[in-house]
Amino acid sequence: MEARILVLDGNQRAALAAVRSLGAKGLWVAVGESCSPSMTGVSRYCRRSITYADPFTSPRQFFEDLLNQIDELNITFLLPITEASTYVILAYRDELPARVTLPFPETESVERLANKNNLFQLALQLGVPVPDTLFCENADEGLKALETIEHFPVVLKPFKSKILQPASIVSTQVVIAHSTQEASEALRNHEFFRFPFTLQSFVKGSGQGIFALFDHGEPVCFFAHRRLREKPPGGGVSVLCESAPVNDQLKSHAEKLLRKAGWHGVAMVEFRVAEDGTGYLMEVNPRFWGSLQLAVDSGIDFPWWLYLASTGQTVPQAGWQRRRVRWLLGDLDRLYLVLKSSPDTYSFGQKLIEILRFIKPGLRTRHEVNRWQDLRPFWFEVKQYLRALKG
Repeated sequence: MEARILVLDGNQRAALAAVRSLGAKGLWVAVGESCSPSMTGVSRYCRRSITYADPFTSPRQFFEDLLNQIDELNITFLLPITEASTYVILAYRDELPARVTLPFPETESVERLANKNNLFQLALQLGVPVPDTLFCENADEGLKALETIEHFPVVLKPFKSKILQPASIVSTQVVIAHSTQEASEALRNHEFFRFPFTLQSFVKGSGQGIFALFDHGEPVCFFAHRRLREKPPGGGVSVLCESAPVNDQLKSHAEKLLRKAGWHGVAMVEFRVAEDGTGYLMEVNPRFWGSLQLAVDSGIDFPWWLYLASTGQTVPQAGWQRRRVRWLLGDLDRLYLVLKSSPDTYSFGQKLIEILRFIKPGLRTRHEVNRWQDLRPFWFEVKQYLRALKG
């Protein structure tokens, strides 16, 4: 049977990287999104572009639409990119046609890692460092737990960033509180704290991620990168990043967790490395990450290798090369934030330096979205960008 792949969440940069990777191998790839057109849907590597209901507001209708498209297009491989679409599909995965390969382990294994409360308990069992943690089932438990906390800031971390409910998906956020009053107000004001969460000590340090591909519990490859610029500048989405050697300590921790969960597919394991070098576990995301294109450019072709591993084929052995990738419009946004910041944050001289760095991002830098052999996604992104500015 001919492979027919459906990649979801077509406005995500990771979706574009996946479609370019798989399409360049000659595979038939369709792209789905809740609106039309989408950034990835206009790529030269997309054979068909489809739409479906928004999984955030209509999760069941989203899945029904997906089933119809899977049947109509005779899809054999389904690749969701975001947590929202992933969690809905996993909830109803038993209804997928038998011919469809979904590159995830059993849903129970996903919950062991994607559910942060479960994850931190597993990490403690395995000896993987986590911040000092109190487990809470709801806001009332959190308010009682606050009475025992002496040192601030603390981090209030919902058990998931996206919580699937019967009629919608609830988006949550991590809250850093610098006092008992701040923490109490957050617990009372944010509706998502009616769900389980953790209270954790704040770890001062830098964020580092380990990106992995596993084949039914066995590691296939690991990858890491350095964030060179982020939006906003104080920390956020990477807009310029560079491939880097994998930290052995963090790799060991990630491998312990993923092996124990019998992981299959890709995962992003995030740590915060303290000043003493200890890597504290932050979360595990069971999906592709925004800077996926950097890994592909560096020789670690995660989308292609995931497809091979999930369809029983041999994954090639390959080493990584140092490469640098830039998300141009994200970097432009960052520069704007720098230039409009106060002199106390960035002096006039520092702003000039940032302009020069923007103009010359460095050797071996490739653009993530705008590529000469596939320019339409970039023009689509530019139009959306300009439309947002006007709005």
